[in-house]
Amino acid sequence: MDIRQITPVYSVSPQIEPSDFAALKQAGFARVICNRPDAENPAPLQATAMAEAAKAAGIDFFVLPLTHDTMTSDNVSKQMEAISSAEGPVLAYCASGTRSSVIWSLGQASAGGDVDEILTTVAKAGYDLSGLRPRLQQLAD
Repeated sequence: MDIRQITPVYSVSPQIEPSDFAALKQAGFARVICNRPDAENPAPLQATAMAEAAKAAGIDFFVLPLTHDTMTSDNVSKQMEAISSAEGPVLAYCASGTRSSVIWSLGQASAGGDVDEILTTVAKAGYDLSGLRPRLQQLAD
């Protein structure tokens, strides 16, 4: 697993495996958010199989598949609610972790966050989202 911490309560990663849930539980994650659409994955990595593995490990599992077209304000709100309502740290995953970082950034900007701070935070985790600056600034204003 390639877990990258964005904040103390929110981390992102590329695709995880069903066998990773025991380690995620041991690491203290309370919720895992799947931001990857099933169409991108074979059956063993699709949301239903991942949800079963999460349940077996005692981790809450939330599905919010994202694409460029579904980065809507409604989905940003759903992601932020899934993070804030969790009973502990959250891991969100997609193919590379980028979409999970983008949606977090959009949520922070929508809440009036400082755009430079948002971009610096995700850059420290290895995600260069500088191309989002205009959209983030628009949301923050």
